[in-house]
Parts: sequence; C-alpha cells; structure tokens
Amino acid sequence: MTPHPSPAVIARYADREAVLDEATMWSVEVHLEACADCRALVAGGAPDDVRDLLDRVAADVAHGIAGGPAPVRRRRWSAPLHRWAVWHLVPWLVMTVAVLGCAVLLQALTPGMPSLVALLAPVAPLPGVAIAWSRRHDPAWELIAGTPAAGLAMLVRRTAAVLAVIVPALALASARTGGSLALTLLPCLAFTVATIALGAFVGVRRAALGLGAAWSLAVVVPGVVSADLPAVLQPGSFPGWVLLTLALSGLAASRAASFRRLSSHN
Repeated sequence: MTPHPSPAVIARYADREAVLDEATMWSVEVHLEACADCRALVAGGAPDDVRDLLDRVAADVAHGIAGGPAPVRRRRWSAPLHRWAVWHLVPWLVMTVAVLGCAVLLQALTPGMPSLVALLAPVAPLPGVAIAWSRRHDPAWELIAGTPAAGLAMLVRRTAAVLAVIVPALALASARTGGSLALTLLPCLAFTVATIALGAFVGVRRAALGLGAAWSLAVVVPGVVSADLPAVLQPGSFPGWVLLTLALSGLAASRAASFRRLSSHN
C-alpha cells in the first residue's frame, strides 16, 4: 500500500475544481483502492450535492437488488466444462460420428473397396479441432482468449474433448470393418497434433482446412479410385506414424508461446 496522502491532497482530490498533477492523482487513486479510511475522507470532503447524488444512487441500486430476481447459483461443473469443451462443438461431433457410421455402412455394402474408416480416420477429428478454438464460432472467444488460462493448454484440453468422442467412434468403426486399430488411431492422432503444430504458424482453423484438403486429394480420392489402400496406411507404416506424432508433438510444445497471440487462433 502506498503512504497515506495528506489531508490537503485528499481535499484537493475531492474538489472538482482543484487541479492535481498526474503523478499525484495516480498515487492517490492507487492508495484509495486499498484504504477504506482514506476513501471515507474523500467521501466526507465531497460537496453536499455530490453526497446527496451518491446516496440516491446507492438507494436505487439497493432497491434494484432487493426487487430483482434471486441470484443464480453457480454450477460447480460449469467452469471445468468450458475449459474442456463448448456446446458449439456438439453438431460437428455428431456430424463426424454420422460420417463414420456411413463409412461403415458403405464398407458393408461394397466389401471390395478399401477401408473407408481408415481413409477418413486422419481427418475425422479436424472439424472438431478447428471449431474448438475458433473466434468465428465461439461467442465468448475474445473473453476466454484474454484470460491467463488461454493458449496452448486450453487448446489441448478442448482437443482432448474432441478426441474423447472421435477415438471411441473410430475404434468401434474399425472393429466393425475389421481394420487395423493402430493404423486407424495413429493417423488420427498424428493429424490432430499436426493441426495444432501448424496452427501455431497459420492458425488452427486454416491448418485443419489445409491438412484435410491435402489428405483428401492426395490419399482419399486416389484410394477410392484405385480401390486399394494407400501405402501410408499399410501395416509397415506403423513406425512412421509414431515418429511423426512424436516429432509434431515436440514442435507444438516448442511453439506454445505463439498461442498466446490472439491472431494465431483464428
């Protein structure tokens, strides 16, 4: 706490017509934030019309509080829930699960086609990851992005919430189609981490769109046309996905400071 201002300074501060230099004004205001006694002196030195106005405002505020609705009890689960997920994710997650269900159905109807679940697994979490931390889709994005809890940690938490839905859906779909569980989930994790790592440079939404488009054009479309599973999804590619996931995780962690800039999460 700063030293108590002198009574003369307090009186000049309370006087609307008096002039104080900026340094003195700042020191008085900082002190008043923590000193109730000096705030009482300021209130006592105010003109009668000012005190009457403050009394009327205080009475109106008290009357409004007394006559207003009862305070809403804060839900204990509300804050943790918003750290891990947001409601605007639900339609995107439902859509992704529905697409995976359609992939399982198509695989059953056309058994000669390559595993559509394996082809879609890497891009399955990308819509949810893109929406999880997007200023265009989160109405409270500016408020949340300005808090100390924002940044890479919150992005990872919300991404984990997306994976908590997508990974079980992929595992179930892979089991129903007889595909390799490892080569379904590992590409999914690799592309999720790649979205976060690339998002440090171009934004998470742009990274998700770019990676999704690149995978679709380079792998999904050729695989469907040739009716053959690409080499990157063959059993021998397992170590490569593991190494890629670890390398991208290190890159994302090294760029954690980038996620403190609001523009990096567009």
